Amino acid sequence: MSNAAAKTAGAGAIRAAVVLPVKRFDAAKSRLGEALGAVDRSELAAAMLADVIAQLGRCELVEQVYMVSSEPLALRLGARIGAVAVDDRPGHSAAAAAGVEAAIAAGFSRLALLAGDCPLLEAAEVEALLRRPGAAVVVLADRHGSGTNGLVLTPPDAIEPAFGPGSRRRHLARAAAAGVSAQALEGSSMELDLDGPDDLDELRRRLRERPGAAPATAAVLAHIEFKLAPGSVR
Repeated sequence: MSNAAAKTAGAGAIRAAVVLPVKRFDAAKSRLGEALGAVDRSELAAAMLADVIAQLGRCELVEQVYMVSSEPLALRLGARIGAVAVDDRPGHSAAAAAGVEAAIAAGFSRLALLAGDCPLLEAAEVEALLRRPGAAVVVLADRHGSGTNGLVLTPPDAIEPAFGPGSRRRHLARAAAAGVSAQALEGSSMELDLDGPDDLDELRRRLRERPGAAPATAAVLAHIEFKLAPGSVR
């Protein structure tokens, strides 16, 4: 990540940060238990986060990333781009809130709350979202249209994050209750997160269509497929 002062100078009045809550890898992706073993799930979670972090490191407008996690490897990956470690809290929404509090204390005016399991995330899209004028709350829907894989808040305390099933509608309702403008966007590079086996199949399909995308994730999936191939040496 480039020098923060240079980023701030180039960004004008916008001071933008990213909050990235990350579960411990040994507890990640339990719903993939029928498709992948525990070691594979942990390695895949780490690889997806590595791809997300690599893209965030290319975002010139992102002055700081706040990594909310108790996972040592996640914190080491975040350190590659100078991420600030924030003490974890149980639950995605509580962890996100901890990151929001840290960013507010540092004086940031706009935040993107992102998920670490969206390996197809594109730096250019994050930049565009952080530069986007208008709505105080921008909800980035998951590919099913019901969840939230990203939340852009201006100011950072526009609403309190409330992730989980049905969160797209919940975030929009909170914005309405707070009297702030809101918009939901579908079809972003962050729409595909990895929850169940169908998401895994979709991720494989998209990676086949986009050679070179999410290289760390693609490498782990290729290794898993090699291990599962008939006659492979395990």
